[in-house]
Amino acid sequence: MRLLTHNMLASNVRGATTGYPLKLEAAKWVTKEVELNADFIRGLLPKIDWRALVAATRALGLPELLPEEQPPEEEIFAEGAADVEGSAIRRIHHALLEIHVQEGSLVCPDTSRCFPIDKGIPNMMLHEDEV
Repeated sequence: MRLLTHNMLASNVRGATTGYPLKLEAAKWVTKEVELNADFIRGLLPKIDWRALVAATRALGLPELLPEEQPPEEEIFAEGAADVEGSAIRRIHHALLEIHVQEGSLVCPDTSRCFPIDKGIPNMMLHEDEV
């Protein structure tokens, strides 16, 4: 499961008020290199909950990957920034698309319901009494 996916998921358990953001508890994660597409990141960024993304990277033990506050667009999409190792756009791309959680769980902030992640797939199925 990519952190992009984590950023979009919410719990629909009965009793959950928002069910978002899900707390990430990763037992195993890997990185898989993906070609950077600045236009894709530009279109995606307004849909991303920055605080949830930062919390996810911190949960993985990567506290320096992203700053607490989202960098300004001028910095992210500056001319030639995509070619500079360690630039804001490269760090954002890495966090969203190259980090894959293989094993672990997602925990609902309202109900503490735990959703397992197995072989990179989060199981968000609800039990009959949770619907």
